[in-house]
Amino acid sequence: MTDAQKKHIDSPAEPSVRDSGPVEGVRGNREVPPSGTRSQESLDPEALRAERDQLFDRLQRLAAEFDNFRKRNAREQAAFAERANERLVKELIPILDDLGRALEAAAEHEEAKLEDGVRLVHRSLSELLTKQGLAEIETDGKFDPHVHEALLSQPSDEEEGSVIEVVQKGYKLGDRVLRPARVVVAEPAVREADQGRGSRGNREVPPAEDDH
Repeated sequence: MTDAQKKHIDSPAEPSVRDSGPVEGVRGNREVPPSGTRSQESLDPEALRAERDQLFDRLQRLAAEFDNFRKRNAREQAAFAERANERLVKELIPILDDLGRALEAAAEHEEAKLEDGVRLVHRSLSELLTKQGLAEIETDGKFDPHVHEALLSQPSDEEEGSVIEVVQKGYKLGDRVLRPARVVVAEPAVREADQGRGSRGNREVPPAEDDH
């Protein structure tokens, strides 16, 4: 074997590199954006402006729809309140007629008819308000600060804290208190023996007589 053949055998074989084309994501020393995305340089200003205009138009339409909904809701609420007032006023007309007849009886000085007319008006109005949910607050029993208003307290033989007099009636509409009942509340009565002891305690004592 010649020296040239030995040199060829001893030298390591260089690996063969196959050109596989450019590597995705790397172009020289610059990173290549993945496929399917747009780089900042490739964004079209005209497309951005068109997209902005579309979003602005959509926002304007939503604002207009909300404004129309708000106005329509306000009109419906006003119409509902008007119908409710109309129904109540319509039911009050017969009571107004009764009151007119009572005034006519008063002009003719017919006291019996006047009293009957006033009672009729009171009964009709009470029935109408009861039908609408108005209820008189009960005042029998203990004082209730949630529905009663104590104007004063007086000594009484009744149990302490009991309502002994109603100065003005109170009313509720459903569970809501429209006006509390104004009442007088009982407080413990002062016994005569206690009054006697109190008077003796406050009574002036005469001076002792001089024996001389």
